[in-house]
Amino acid sequence: MTVQRRRRIIRRQRSSVGLALVAAISFLAGMTDALGLMSIGDFVSFMSGNTTRASVALIQGDVVRGLLLLGGLMIFVMGNAAGVIVSIRFRPQAVLFFVAVLLACAALAPDQREIRFLLLIFAMGAINASVEQVEGLPVGLTYVTGALSRFGRGLGRWAMGIRNTQWIIQIVPWLGMLAGAITGAFLKQQAGDFALWAPSLMALSLTAIAIQIPRHWQSRFIQPR
Repeated sequence: MTVQRRRRIIRRQRSSVGLALVAAISFLAGMTDALGLMSIGDFVSFMSGNTTRASVALIQGDVVRGLLLLGGLMIFVMGNAAGVIVSIRFRPQAVLFFVAVLLACAALAPDQREIRFLLLIFAMGAINASVEQVEGLPVGLTYVTGALSRFGRGLGRWAMGIRNTQWIIQIVPWLGMLAGAITGAFLKQQAGDFALWAPSLMALSLTAIAIQIPRHWQSRFIQPR
């Protein structure tokens, strides 16, 4: 086997592992968002939607809700920053453990609606630092508008004869989030607030799986430091 062929095989394996991790984390994000929406009434990972909701609430005179949503936007940004700090200070899989702890704290606060809301948002912000790219291609974990846009633009280029098919992977996080949201909604209907433990347990499971990924592969899933 030539060196070039071996490198191609390793790259395919690394890409497959990266995409599987993206799908699983997007599933987790979709499940958490559905549970948060059904439990609290607002999104915990879809910040574009919360920006619109905050604006409408303020215009309609619901200042308290508007300010809570705006606070959630700031918490989401802080969560992203915290996730990067954890990733650099420790390792990328430590972000998943950090998220698992945050989700567990949210599940432990059933009567504190605002605290639960902000904890879930902080967790969904942080989780974006666990995987930022796959073989140099950017991916989103808790939001899929950008992924669908990149998919659509790639489809347009393909229709115009540009045969680069790397854009196809952008559908992976959307499929993961869709499946996760369906699962989260089902769990909420069946188990009520107890279902909020499911994302924490899944994040712990993903942590255990991510630990098995070689360190030099993980470095390909995050932005260069």
